Amino acid sequence: MTDKTTYEYFKRDMSWLSFNYRVLLEASDETLPIYERIRFLSIYSSNTEEFYEIRVAEHRTAIQKKNFSDGSAEQIEKTLEEITREVNRQQEEFYRIFYEGILPELQRNNIYLYCDHRPQTFHRDFVSNYFREYVFPFLSPVTMLDGIDAFIRDRRLYLAVRIRGKRTPESHCVLIKLPYDKVPRIIPLPPHGDVYYYMFVDDMIRANLSSVFTDYTICDNYAIKISRDADFYLDDMNPENMLHSAIEKDPEKMLRTVREKLEKRKVGGEISRFMYDRDMPVDLLNFICRKFHIKNEDLVKGGRYMNLQDLSKLPNPFGDSLRVHFPTPMHIPRLDSAGSVLREVESRDILLLFPYQKFDYLTDFMREAVYDPDVEEIKITQYRVAENSAVIDLLVKAAENGKRVTVFVEVKARFDEAHNISTAEWMNHKGIRIIYSSPSLKIHAKAMIIRRRQTEKADFAYVSTGNFNEKTARIYSDMALLTCNSEIVDDINILFNMLEKPQERPLFRHLLVARFNMVAELKRMIRREIMHVEAGRKGQIILKMNGLQDENMIDELYGASESGVDIDLIVRGICCLIPNRPYSRNIRVTRIVDMFLEHARVWYFYNDGAEDVYISSADWMKRNLNRRIEAAVPVLDSDIRQTIIDILQIQLHDNTKACFIDEHLQNVFKCHHTDNPPVRAQTAIREYVRGKCEEPPPECRGSEYATPADRDC
Repeated sequence: MTDKTTYEYFKRDMSWLSFNYRVLLEASDETLPIYERIRFLSIYSSNTEEFYEIRVAEHRTAIQKKNFSDGSAEQIEKTLEEITREVNRQQEEFYRIFYEGILPELQRNNIYLYCDHRPQTFHRDFVSNYFREYVFPFLSPVTMLDGIDAFIRDRRLYLAVRIRGKRTPESHCVLIKLPYDKVPRIIPLPPHGDVYYYMFVDDMIRANLSSVFTDYTICDNYAIKISRDADFYLDDMNPENMLHSAIEKDPEKMLRTVREKLEKRKVGGEISRFMYDRDMPVDLLNFICRKFHIKNEDLVKGGRYMNLQDLSKLPNPFGDSLRVHFPTPMHIPRLDSAGSVLREVESRDILLLFPYQKFDYLTDFMREAVYDPDVEEIKITQYRVAENSAVIDLLVKAAENGKRVTVFVEVKARFDEAHNISTAEWMNHKGIRIIYSSPSLKIHAKAMIIRRRQTEKADFAYVSTGNFNEKTARIYSDMALLTCNSEIVDDINILFNMLEKPQERPLFRHLLVARFNMVAELKRMIRREIMHVEAGRKGQIILKMNGLQDENMIDELYGASESGVDIDLIVRGICCLIPNRPYSRNIRVTRIVDMFLEHARVWYFYNDGAEDVYISSADWMKRNLNRRIEAAVPVLDSDIRQTIIDILQIQLHDNTKACFIDEHLQNVFKCHHTDNPPVRAQTAIREYVRGKCEEPPPECRGSEYATPADRDC
């Protein structure tokens, strides 16, 4: 076995950039409808924005505060240089796809988005009139002169315009903030013939600059934007002290702190990225950098158009023919015919597969509990909930019906803090008991328990890989378990009791809970597979998650691979494990990016044929395993367990939307041969769930994993 000191790992940030590049590749897929490609271009842009606001800003803060948890100052600086190089490379591809792929395809479909040139003659009067009436009143140009203070808002687009007096050669730089919180970023123009026309508000301003600066000559103009630190840094307490701080002693103080930080976020923290039009002259770039104290390491080359996540708002005049039609979630005939989800759960466990199946079955389950006279108590975690949430409405209704309702609210769910606080305060006003998480601890588990008065009647538990959010349940791929298994229910009850009244060492019979027994049990199951191999038996592990970063857990997988355990990883995002090394020769890493966001966490251990399957809220990131409350529940029902195994097998055989991650962090697309038909996992899973077949597709059944030759093709 290799000495652990020789193990290597991908850098977390570079692995994430590899994932985001895979998202960008979907925008270049010509087999997709044009508005689906635009959606992925928008997602890529939004992802990159958040990456700079959080991860890059975190590195900058570490250097500033000399808090080097991710390495020395020199190592962090080197990482930032690598990030800049890779992002600049990706930006080149981003704009190539936009100009050479997206715009021509729109035109082929009779949709014309003005870019890089003035509007046609037949649109000039409209553009001038629209600008004068709807745009000009919201423009507030600021001249960049010594002694005049100015501030560039986070995430906002600006035009840096150079103007020169008509009687003097001296030029000045003027900043104009785009007012598209007042007007649309993309403005529809009157159709002409069979063609629909649209225009960026940036270009509408550019086309009318002479009417803004009537006494000046317009020299040139360039787009700029700034990304700022948007994180909270509430969880920087010593982890050794977290156990006794699970419930904040002064929640009102914490809420005040969060609100204060939300207000600061509106303005923005320290600069983490300055993005500028790559055609901007060096002298103008240097002037702006001096004026706003922008450092060279903050510079990222952009194009004439930025914030292209706004492309998601481009109107679609032709509807379904140019976009992906998200399938309608399916019914579960067994539950429909039963007439009662509660009663059906009493007879056997139920697996819900979102978005393939209806989220309504969860709300139906809760609605029955709300009106069941035997139900006396509901406890639930809240991490991210939808606007106008049916789940929240049902909890309020339960409280109004005399049930004891307790909601454990995570107020630090990034970018959902304000919504979570306002929702929690509204629920509290309606009679629901609210317990907030502490600054040092996030409650990320997705769980609910329903208790009944009469001891002879079963209580119910719900554990999921995703949030109680009916909106994301339409586009995130998640799994949820409804059960009245008394041992699972007891474990969920212990979990909630621990959140309510922290214990030194809660004991769980089946549940794996981060910061208590999760890591130890995972290591035990990995090492058990090693023991099986050493005894001459089969050892196999399949792990599906969003992120794999924790080096201790990666070391366990490396060791299992060296011992001959066969390991498949399905990791959508960050994966710091390096495949194709001597110590990882038995590990394959698959990444799937498709219509739905792969969000479920599933862990499979062969265990000499007595297969163990868990579904969980936890990724194998340091934060998830060590600084959060996460839960994993074993799947005890044999039929449900087999369903989940079948789904994992389908995903492992995806050769359409799946990539292998190689030792260079490249997304290497799998390919199919004439004797190995194409498999698109999300489509195949839908067909499988539909019930047309009770087994995986034939090409996934009884076949071996991809050979090295398959991986190289």
